[in-house]
Amino acid sequence: MALHQRPGPRTDRDLTNGSAPVPDPGTSAAAGQAAAGSAALARTAATARLLTALTFLWAFGDKTFGWGYATPSGKGWIDGGSPTRGFLSGVSAGPLEEVCHSWAGAAWADWLFMLGLLGIGVALASGVALRATAVAGTLMMALMWAAEWPPARHLSDGAPSMSTNPLVDYHVLYAALLTVLAVACAGRTWGLGRWWERQPVVRRNRWLR
Repeated sequence: MALHQRPGPRTDRDLTNGSAPVPDPGTSAAAGQAAAGSAALARTAATARLLTALTFLWAFGDKTFGWGYATPSGKGWIDGGSPTRGFLSGVSAGPLEEVCHSWAGAAWADWLFMLGLLGIGVALASGVALRATAVAGTLMMALMWAAEWPPARHLSDGAPSMSTNPLVDYHVLYAALLTVLAVACAGRTWGLGRWWERQPVVRRNRWLR
């Protein structure tokens, strides 16, 4: 009499003749969707980074060469104009009004402001040192916010300030965007971020990433 053993439940290993288990199609699809979402998010962050870089670089170029937009032709920095005189001398509200007037047109203020625009723009365009860029950009935006002083309802001469928001204006949004780009490591996509992170000095000093 032949003995017949009741077959047990078939396993993934039996189905593949001893090879690795068959991946769950649902799990593979979910992983693929997650990867696609991560890639889309990275490209979106990179696009935001490049657009923000163009904003800072355009401001630097217009104030330097007088392209006829915010800075009239012939009034650029290379023509002897001052990138800070118009803005700082026009401050008419807030606790920094007198300080801004005293700084307007000063050579050191012009150089710091223009180097800040250029440095932030280049760092964003290349995708390197985004953490330091976020700190420097936030400091610049905070000073400009304090100079304009959106909380004021009236200017020093009593005229309405026409402030659209007493707390959150475009300076705050720029600072927040710079921070998000740094946290998201937005320089790794369409930028030199990965190369920058591999440099020995950056590995030793993570704040330089």
